Amino acid sequence: MKIIRDFKEFAVKGNVIDLAVGIIIGAAFGKIISSLVNDIIMPPIGLLIGGIDFKDIAITMKDAVTDPASGKILKEAVTLKIGYFIQSVVDFIIVAFAIFMMIKGLANLSRKKAAEVPAPPSAPPTPTKDQELLTEIRDLLKK
Repeated sequence: MKIIRDFKEFAVKGNVIDLAVGIIIGAAFGKIISSLVNDIIMPPIGLLIGGIDFKDIAITMKDAVTDPASGKILKEAVTLKIGYFIQSVVDFIIVAFAIFMMIKGLANLSRKKAAEVPAPPSAPPTPTKDQELLTEIRDLLKK
């Protein structure tokens, strides 16, 4: 079956494996960045702006419906969780900056490597037909 053979070739190629490794590392990196933002960056920012926990920032569009007799919530409130959105934006900015710095560092490293590698010596240019003819004439005149 040609499809199965083609799929095996595709799956075993280095690019697909590199992509899979990149996705796995990216997911782990995303968790680290989320923790950095949620647990280290946002608490001091919230403290600076009046002790606000960004996760608590929300706009209630419709209040929750409760049973007056038992106090049970029948329908949850409809809210816009702006605080979670702000944290996600900060997450994205940090991840984008980290990736930018990594790519910039790799580009600088590749430029340095390219500068260190000397260019191979170029072969002398081959003489043109006119030059060959003139060389022959010169040699004949010397004789």
